[in-house]
Amino acid sequence: MLNEQASDYLLRYVDFALDELLPELHGIAIDGPKGVGKTLTASRRAEKILRLDSPDARNVVASQTRTELTSGAVVLVDEWQHYPPVWDAARRLIDEKSATRFLFTGSASPTAGVNTHSGAGRIISLRMRPLSLSERTGTTPTILVRDMFANQKGSTPIRGESGYSFADYAREICATGFPEITGLSPRIRRMSIEGYITRIVDRDLPEAGLLIRRPAALRAWLAAYAAATSTTASYTKILTAALPAEGEQPSKSTALNYRDLLAKMWILDPLPAWMPTHAPFTRLSKAPKHHLADPGIAAYLMGVSEDILTSTDAGTQEIFGQLFESLLLLTLRGAAPLAEAHEYHFRTPNGEHEVDVILERFDGKCIAFEAKSSAEVTANDVKHLNWLEEKLGDRLLDKVLVYTGPSAYRRPDGVAVVPLAMLG
Repeated sequence: MLNEQASDYLLRYVDFALDELLPELHGIAIDGPKGVGKTLTASRRAEKILRLDSPDARNVVASQTRTELTSGAVVLVDEWQHYPPVWDAARRLIDEKSATRFLFTGSASPTAGVNTHSGAGRIISLRMRPLSLSERTGTTPTILVRDMFANQKGSTPIRGESGYSFADYAREICATGFPEITGLSPRIRRMSIEGYITRIVDRDLPEAGLLIRRPAALRAWLAAYAAATSTTASYTKILTAALPAEGEQPSKSTALNYRDLLAKMWILDPLPAWMPTHAPFTRLSKAPKHHLADPGIAAYLMGVSEDILTSTDAGTQEIFGQLFESLLLLTLRGAAPLAEAHEYHFRTPNGEHEVDVILERFDGKCIAFEAKSSAEVTANDVKHLNWLEEKLGDRLLDKVLVYTGPSAYRRPDGVAVVPLAMLG
């Protein structure tokens, strides 16, 4: 159960996946941005840790790779991208039926064209993201995605009450899901987020091979991307929004380099469009929805605080809605792998019908989720969910509206209405 603690450790969705996979698999890579807790989670299962962000440790591993890699029953290779040959060395040991099991953690893909996932079936990848709301203290995730997939269509019990208020959601959005940041006071938290972003611009991207001639232009592009959270805005539109003056804009190819490297560092986390097979849709939008790794980073880049989000100022409700949807997605992205499901969004070409998140299981069964950033639910809020059910029939196992209200219940039309703090 999430939110159980072992000393000061918060259980993560990845813990459940590792418990299932590690006994059978000899190679697992845990990928994700810096600061999400990859090393801590992996180290709880390792007998030996090779910290390759340390030059001394790299030198030792380079000089006696096989010896170091087989120095424990479970060996954690931390920040492996700093010495990419260790990946292929571990792969060869797996081919040789070594008794050692390997865990790899990394915050970026290696440079010089090394393929991050060249394990080709020997080393599988797990994605670890910042703490979802259901992984944080104070939430009660009693309505579970895996139950919705396991139960008969629309039969999962939807009941209970959440003590979370609109202000609580605003606080959790701005707190971020980074374990070392989320519990800080607001001012120190903002300073920490600023430091995190500055490190990306000034150090991490140059180390990944991108020459940053104008850091302010990159920062402006990243802020414009954040402003496009939960939308399908074109990259041209994002670039124009970042630096409207023609002479100040970086080239399109430079902006694409920003995008590609930030994605390799897991800072950008776009949601792909759902393109289902054997479904009654002739045309669908193929554009991804834009999301950063954490809605708190997006909020900071957009210049909004929890006080601003809970104000009645013009435009704040729309911004809250974008960030609330991103917080919902963070939770669903943690829960989906436990049900062998993937995450998408759905949109017809002109936006006549759209659904915020679709989870599709390996067998084509799916669940549709809509985010609602208020405590009131109307028939208009669920019309796209009901339309999708008409199209998909029994393939759609459940339809869920996730909102900021207190009560979990099922509407007469079958839509499950669930407070985000109760979803897990």
